[in-house]
Amino acid sequence: MRRPIIALSALTASFALATLLSATTSNSMYSQSYPAVVCPPTLGGLSSQISISSTKTQFQRLENRSTKTIPFNTLRYAVPKDSLVVSATGVTPVVWQSRSNSWAGGAICSGPITSAWFVGGSSDVTTRGKLIIVNSGLSEASVDVQAYSENGVQPATTLTLKAKSYSALPLDSLATGDKALTVHVLARAGRINAFMVDELGAGLRALGGDFVNPVTAPATTVVIPAIPNQLPKKGQKAFATHTLRILTPFESDAKFTLELLSADGNFIPVGFDSRSILAGKVTELKISPELSASAFAVRIKATEPIVASISSKVAINGRNDFLWSTPTPALTKMSMAITGLSPLIAFAGDSIDVKVAVTLINGKKSFATIKASDIATWRIPNAARSITIISSSRDTYAGALVASSNGYGYLPITAGSVLTRVEIPHSNIKVLNP
Repeated sequence: MRRPIIALSALTASFALATLLSATTSNSMYSQSYPAVVCPPTLGGLSSQISISSTKTQFQRLENRSTKTIPFNTLRYAVPKDSLVVSATGVTPVVWQSRSNSWAGGAICSGPITSAWFVGGSSDVTTRGKLIIVNSGLSEASVDVQAYSENGVQPATTLTLKAKSYSALPLDSLATGDKALTVHVLARAGRINAFMVDELGAGLRALGGDFVNPVTAPATTVVIPAIPNQLPKKGQKAFATHTLRILTPFESDAKFTLELLSADGNFIPVGFDSRSILAGKVTELKISPELSASAFAVRIKATEPIVASISSKVAINGRNDFLWSTPTPALTKMSMAITGLSPLIAFAGDSIDVKVAVTLINGKKSFATIKASDIATWRIPNAARSITIISSSRDTYAGALVASSNGYGYLPITAGSVLTRVEIPHSNIKVLNP
């Protein structure tokens, strides 16, 4: 009789101790911070400026062995070469790169990635583009690069990068001779960022260029919110031509429907209702809508997860350029630095209701509310240093179109890094001494 009583007492004590441990660990403390973001390097022959929201924002050069940071002391910083690691504290910096009298394009500085899809670029004789892989960590990194083209899946490449370094991989090495490229970058180890510069040329003649901004993962519904639509000049009849590039990277073929959203109305272009595409092969399709608006959006719904983008031919200052408009995630509360830029922002969604705060260079603030159905455009003031999305309606998307003296570019309106929460280890003497 005594043994069962002892066993029951031990079991009761175990339950009590477990309850106590649960109670003492439930009061965990957390540290919240924004991960530092990485801006792309400036490759040879290019010029680059980073827009920052505060002169006190801290940064360090990627290849500097020291981890010491210094303030920018300016709201627009010229980057001579090296990639920068920026302590942005929740305000996403924007980089604007250009080749003089040739092209220009923009990208956001972002936190470390695990996966990135680049729907753009080519590997034929006209390409001068680069895939840039950055390891901003203090240890060696490993990355898988998987390319797809109109000829299917290409052999995968594995890269190893030493600590605090970057590698610029020529696009023509990924699917040599192929025209339509899509690239998946998968981080295996390390603090990885990836960027793509798509630049074309024939001999000494420049054919334009742009950044290809990445998407995180394939999805069955994607929205590309800002696509430029340059109207024909007087005497011209032809409207602007755009090219949809789309891929379903998994094993099953897919069907997709593309809906065009514009101030002229919503419609499905001819040939884009339940259109079939083959798995693993990049498909390109022309779109030539006759619209009066300066920008439009598309919403693509597919039976299988896809990645997609739209390239647009544009003319600026008498020169030809092109840009890649890419999908964005739905808007959330966020801030973005835009010093030196004056973008046209396009919002897309069934019922748009977005509240935005604009901080000017002199420190003053102004506010705007954008309400519409399907699509709306809003021009940011010239003297703005940053914008903040205060609130947004559900399933609303946004992208920015930027014109400069050298070319035309696109920026996704999305946060470069999000607030992360890490549990702080701590001990409680009550666990040992109740």
